[in-house]
Amino acid sequence: MRRPADAWFVISVLTRDANGSQPRNLSGNARANRIVSRAVNSLSLIVYQGRAGDRNARGTAGAQLLGAALAKRFGLPTTFVSTPHPPLSTVLWDEQLSAARADLHAFADTLATLMARGERCVSAMGRCAAGLATIPVVVRRFPNACIVWFDAHGDSNLPSSHVEPYLGGMVITGAAGHWDTGLGSGLSMSNIVLVGARDLDPHEKQLVTSGVLKILAPGADLPQRLAAVVGNREVYVHLDCDVLEPGLVPIEYEVPGGLTFDELRACMAELARRRVIGLEIAEFESQFKDGRPGNADALVDAVAPLLS
Repeated sequence: MRRPADAWFVISVLTRDANGSQPRNLSGNARANRIVSRAVNSLSLIVYQGRAGDRNARGTAGAQLLGAALAKRFGLPTTFVSTPHPPLSTVLWDEQLSAARADLHAFADTLATLMARGERCVSAMGRCAAGLATIPVVVRRFPNACIVWFDAHGDSNLPSSHVEPYLGGMVITGAAGHWDTGLGSGLSMSNIVLVGARDLDPHEKQLVTSGVLKILAPGADLPQRLAAVVGNREVYVHLDCDVLEPGLVPIEYEVPGGLTFDELRACMAELARRRVIGLEIAEFESQFKDGRPGNADALVDAVAPLLS
């Protein structure tokens, strides 16, 4: 279980070519023109550096670290959205969302522009709550896509269903329009497959019991069970790193009984047999809680089948 006045922002979107040239700070029409005019690449990387309900700075720093590892491994052109902000002192979900909304709109606009060009996108983002921006964009363009959601948690609470609502714990229901995020909706719950979840709150358990939310637990034959549920649909993958066994990568919320890197890679290899629309990776932190630095190489290896 994860616990938990509109601000005006200058949104920064920077791009870095695959050769690693120095990024430029872009905004307004210049930003849009730069994205449109960049040479077409079948796969592009977005590093989201804005707010998303962060309660420490390790998530944003982790997204930067992961983004650098992905760019180096696959030679990807990179778009940086927003700039890092210090975490807010409040833990109230609505105040967190209000402060993040401008950044999240910029993230949604960037993803929509790249997808409109026919590019597949991989996004490195600090927190799952950034999915409030991405998933509505994906389902507007691909309404029948299967959203494969790797997560130790259900992310399907409501503001009214938990005594301490947490923004990152309400992403799926927000994208499905069960509550108003101000960032769009359109997701059909029938198109969500929750993989690896093992820490569900009461409302999430009700969704599973009623058949509204499909869940695949960790364990034997997970790739085969995943293949049976997804079928031949095109897929968009959300990966919260807490789906992994604690200790493999630095994460904020640890839940025992997670996937190994080999198990994750096997699932990604199975999904790669279909059309993959894109991938987003959240909750990789820059360092462990004891101060040891994080390293994204093994994680990048595990997701590589989707990006090759």
